[in-house]
Amino acid sequence: MGRRGGPRPGVRFLVFGLALPALLYTTACTGPDGSAPSPTSTPASAPPPASASAPARPTSDADLCTRLVTYWARKTLADGTYGDYQSMGLSHGQYQILRDVVAAGRSARQRQGTEQAEQLMRRQARAACTERYRHGTPSGGPWT
Repeated sequence: MGRRGGPRPGVRFLVFGLALPALLYTTACTGPDGSAPSPTSTPASAPPPASASAPARPTSDADLCTRLVTYWARKTLADGTYGDYQSMGLSHGQYQILRDVVAAGRSARQRQGTEQAEQLMRRQARAACTERYRHGTPSGGPWT
């Protein structure tokens, strides 16, 4: 606060500096009468709308776990090294699933090839993550 109880001079600028772009953004997203713009008024550089069949985000903890483990399993299988589970964004339990999935994937890759190994890893990750989150989020601490 300033000496007389009002905001400091720089704060007024900061508030105005943040409010103006927000105001411009919201007015640019509507038509002249305040309604949403018509589909024909979309600029050519705008990205196409997302597919209606693709989910915007995982629907459950098990789905998120499966996506994370599958992603890191493919990377680990490709380069042969593990990273720190915290830097991967995994819990300790998810990292254990990753290690098991990659071990199975390495065996399958030697026998059947990379594509079959990735399919096996995806199935095992889904099964293990579904089992892990069948009763909700595990409650054994923040790193489980």
